[in-house]
Amino acid sequence: MAILKLYEGDVVRTRKAHPCGSDTWEVVRLGADVRITCTGCGRSVLVPRVKLERRIRQFVRRGPGYRPDPTADAGGSGAPGG
Repeated sequence: MAILKLYEGDVVRTRKAHPCGSDTWEVVRLGADVRITCTGCGRSVLVPRVKLERRIRQFVRRGPGYRPDPTADAGGSGAPGG
């Protein structure tokens, strides 16, 4: 399984909501563990990267370091000319 590319400043939506009711988190620090901050109440949590990758449902906003992969093909076969 490929490692999910995370960047500081990413805002992600998780599968389970935080007790405050919000389900969006901002990535604050990266490493083997990722520090995320709840966008609803400001609570900061340190989560193992693997656990966070499984819990992410979608990216709400990507951080400033994000660059779309130019080699990513939107459903094509990858063969030139067709």
